[in-house]
Amino acid sequence: MNARTSAGRDLTQTAVLALLGRAGPMSRADVARELEISPPTVTQVVRRLLEQSMVRELEDQAPSRGGRRGQLIGLVGTAARAIGVKVAADHVAIVEARLDGSVLAAHTLAFDATAPDPAGRLAATLRPFVEEQEDIPLLGLGVGVPGVVDSPDSGRVHAAVLGWRDVPLGRHLHGALGLPVLVENDVNALAVAEQLFGRGRRHRDFLVLTIGSGVGLGIVTGGSVYRGSRGGAGEFGHFPVDPVGGMPCACGNRGCLETIVGSAGLVRAGLTAGVLRARQGVERLQELADRGDLRAGAVYAQAAGVLARAVAALVTVLDPEVVIVLGEGAAAWQHWDAAFRAGLSGAIPAPMSETPIEVEPWDDAAWAQGAAAIVLATPLDLAKPAGRQTEQVLARFHGQAAD
Repeated sequence: MNARTSAGRDLTQTAVLALLGRAGPMSRADVARELEISPPTVTQVVRRLLEQSMVRELEDQAPSRGGRRGQLIGLVGTAARAIGVKVAADHVAIVEARLDGSVLAAHTLAFDATAPDPAGRLAATLRPFVEEQEDIPLLGLGVGVPGVVDSPDSGRVHAAVLGWRDVPLGRHLHGALGLPVLVENDVNALAVAEQLFGRGRRHRDFLVLTIGSGVGLGIVTGGSVYRGSRGGAGEFGHFPVDPVGGMPCACGNRGCLETIVGSAGLVRAGLTAGVLRARQGVERLQELADRGDLRAGAVYAQAAGVLARAVAALVTVLDPEVVIVLGEGAAAWQHWDAAFRAGLSGAIPAPMSETPIEVEPWDDAAWAQGAAAIVLATPLDLAKPAGRQTEQVLARFHGQAAD
């Protein structure tokens, strides 16, 4: 591997950074093996990256393969940072994250996404954060939204839950703030974060399932997030479950999955069952289930069965290595778990019946960290969908460490 970009950057150097970003710390020997390049070439590239403070040698050593144990090499978080934003109907979550995924700062601000001129008001809200001067180079801004995005580069958004239709969010923010802006569906952004910093590092084919106010899905196949032809892949919350007699959904249809499994659906079921009183929410339902209330537990179990049947269709078609469950609703997963696993194993073919279900602890900042990850992924993998803004992000990344 001895190619260079048109801008003169060594692609071998980028390949090493990409591998460390995806797989985590590795020895020089493992890097050479994975990239199929000679050990002397890896040694030379790593030396340059060490001099540029993009990677560092760790105290831990790689497991022995019969010879001397190799020194592990890992990314230096301070080589770059990104700002990530998660847009919800009534607030925005903002994080500043480093290249290694660590969060430097997190904020939650009130924001009415349904009011007029959401793009202009969001730019004004974010300006103080992107203009803040730090020693760590800022690669760009990532924005996660609960809807369909045509492409992260152009960032045109259709989000029924926010009342947005063809909002040119990316173009507006890019022009107003003067830095690269990548916009993505919030669950797709979480899937990228899983690839870089989470359990997804160990897998090339996996699903990210989020439960909370709605239901979301990120599909990673062959090591890449699958977006579909128009960016709409993963709108799993609108999978039709009861299209005739079901409740109306924000998308305009009836009986979508999230009308049953989302927070509002759980509350409605709790009210019907007499578990909840008027003006009580899903927090109260979880509190009662935690106390052992059988009726509250039954509400979760019923929803879990519906969710399991829908996920079974996904597992049957996609055959993932693992399903990773995230989201604010995952805090109550103990009340979903048994019914979900039973429903899933009974509805998928035997070869896939052992598909692992892994539940991750949830922090609301994870949404925004996922948005930052789509920016941080750009210098680590040229195949990421930054499009026309790829060179802008890479110039910011390499500018502070040019040969």
